[in-house]
Amino acid sequence: MLSEQKVEELRSQFAALNRQVGDQQAAFFDGPAGTQVPRCVSNAITDYLEQCNANHDGAFATSIESDRWVNEAHQAAADLIGTSDRDTIAFGANMTSLTLALSRALARTWNAGDEIVLSRLEHDANFSPWVLAAQDREVKIRYVDINPEDCTLKLDEYASVLNERTRLVAVGCASNAVGTINPVQKICEWARDCGALSFLDAVHYAPHGLMDVEAWGCDFLTCSAYKFFGPHVGIQYGRRELLESLQPYKLRPSPNTLPGRWMTGTQNHECIWGTRAAIDYLAAIAGDMADGLSRRDSLRLAFKSIKAYEESLFLRLLEGLQQLDGIKIWGITDPSRVHERCPTISITHDRHSPRHVAERLAEHGIFVWDGNYYALPLTERLGVEPDGMVRIGIVHYNTAAEVDRLITQLASL
Repeated sequence: MLSEQKVEELRSQFAALNRQVGDQQAAFFDGPAGTQVPRCVSNAITDYLEQCNANHDGAFATSIESDRWVNEAHQAAADLIGTSDRDTIAFGANMTSLTLALSRALARTWNAGDEIVLSRLEHDANFSPWVLAAQDREVKIRYVDINPEDCTLKLDEYASVLNERTRLVAVGCASNAVGTINPVQKICEWARDCGALSFLDAVHYAPHGLMDVEAWGCDFLTCSAYKFFGPHVGIQYGRRELLESLQPYKLRPSPNTLPGRWMTGTQNHECIWGTRAAIDYLAAIAGDMADGLSRRDSLRLAFKSIKAYEESLFLRLLEGLQQLDGIKIWGITDPSRVHERCPTISITHDRHSPRHVAERLAEHGIFVWDGNYYALPLTERLGVEPDGMVRIGIVHYNTAAEVDRLITQLASL
């Protein structure tokens, strides 16, 4: 687990964490909507713009160097996601844009009467793109429901909805609203057994646990660098044979080889290079333990430490929230099941709206989100629309002192 000294060392790399609100230092519990970035990331973006700012595939020095840097970023993303084939990594504007584009390409292979499977636990970016694609192709949508008492998937429903007509199963690795971690390896296996493809949304999972597409056996996965301490860039993984056989919506002059055929238009090269820096920042958290290890193995050690530290803060937060009157915690609340969730909690107050709670906390320098955070399938299912919930997100740069401040301010409502 990360020591207090190590956490302070890491925090010193984030200039944003020095922000003051009145006489209080800001406490950033807004990580699920986008984490802060360490200096190595902003420095990397500046380095690219100052040293090799050029378009792709030129015959001159800056373009050649730019292509090399971008290729290095592909390798870093492959190491993070857990694939040995860096060309199966595509970058894009964001996860939503990548998913919309992929859904159009996949829908070309569907026929009327085919079926896809979605869940009620999703961010809308892993819901609406598939709904729209299915409607275009007259494909039936089957929905897996949740257990409202702990916001977990009704896993037994997969047995009743998967069949020989199923073409795709799309599911999130973790809920961005209530933190539930889904058993994606098992779900991908169920999809494979019935001949369907699997698509994983790892956006919320990525800063908390090590992704492993080869172990999970998924066909596609997406995540976003700005959720794991990087810039606003989306990342897509797909199995090589699928990426080569599917026909993307692309311009005629753009390459037909991987990864270029899935990277439409001129890319955000500076932020792709910044993404590489964010991944190396994560790997460096392993410290001396990673001496001589590969980036992938260093990331494995780093996430083990991150997970243990975040769980300790989560349990502290959970205990504090459970002692407050008027607070309802959505999702898993049993401390013995902490491994089944990310350190993200959504709450509602029986007297104050989510917006009012967020505004009161903001006055004291505590940053949380309110609303539905685009997890509309879930908030609709839970009946908390239109106001939504208050979301508290812990990442490894948060501290026990910040958690205690948050509890104190919630108690004063």
